[in-house]
Amino acid sequence: MIKKKIQDETLLEHLTSLPEDAREVFILQNGQVRLTAISATTMINQMRANFELGLLETYVLGQAYLAGGLLSATVKGNDRIQLNIECGGPIGGISIEAWACGAVRGYLKHVPIPLAKPLESLDLNELYGPGFLSITKVLEGNKTPFTGQVMMQYGSLAQDLAFYYLQSEQTPSLFSLSIHFDKEGRVVGSGALFLQSMPDCSEGILERLEVKSETLPSLGAYLAGGKSIREYVEAEFADFDVKHLALQTLGFSCTCDRRQYSQYLKQLDPQDKSEILADGPFPLQLNCLNCNTTYDFEKEELESLLS
Repeated sequence: MIKKKIQDETLLEHLTSLPEDAREVFILQNGQVRLTAISATTMINQMRANFELGLLETYVLGQAYLAGGLLSATVKGNDRIQLNIECGGPIGGISIEAWACGAVRGYLKHVPIPLAKPLESLDLNELYGPGFLSITKVLEGNKTPFTGQVMMQYGSLAQDLAFYYLQSEQTPSLFSLSIHFDKEGRVVGSGALFLQSMPDCSEGILERLEVKSETLPSLGAYLAGGKSIREYVEAEFADFDVKHLALQTLGFSCTCDRRQYSQYLKQLDPQDKSEILADGPFPLQLNCLNCNTTYDFEKEELESLLS
């Protein structure tokens, strides 16, 4: 993977003033609720730079990256989780992959998102349209991944994720996905929350948390001020006996590299190799969907690889 340089000097200065992106896990009320929280301002900005996204595309794909960062806390070791959306609206679809180590990658099917008319709000219901949301756990050592799927009900990723967990895992959950833009359209703060009830969670605690979630201040705006995700959780959920469990770094990262694409070229059929060498184009450009990295292969290198 090649990370493209963020060109905006004002944004770069702001990012260096923030705590590093992280995923933190807490328990509330003596283990009745598990809370995963992430700060991801740098991750969202690097994603935006690599894919050269506009504001709307950053908001849509950024929410999915935040979801991936949260869901990665549900696996461990070398396991990974995949979030996929297939939908009939202008968004088209989203594919996200996140590892337990905190690496997140993925892409938006339509860039730019085709709009019939200018948006009047960031309500994405019409942009998603009818569709399906699926989550797959790919566990090391297991030959068959586990996949669950639901029909999207809300056209809101946070609400549809909560619906998925209620339907597929019978786990009442709450999600908050926050991306805060400044007046110039820069992402200056971004984070997310995932609250999961544990088997012994009482109805009263869930009701209190639902009420609390409706009055939470903007997480993205809070993180834009330079404070940490842990400070936010410990302040906002102080009445719920917060206990910190784990800290994990988080970032936009892809497993692709030049060697992989070289091996791919070597394994092409002889006819395909001959056509490439005869007709080009030169340089041959191969692009990774998951991170938008382009690998260039000049004619001389191709002659060596494909001969």
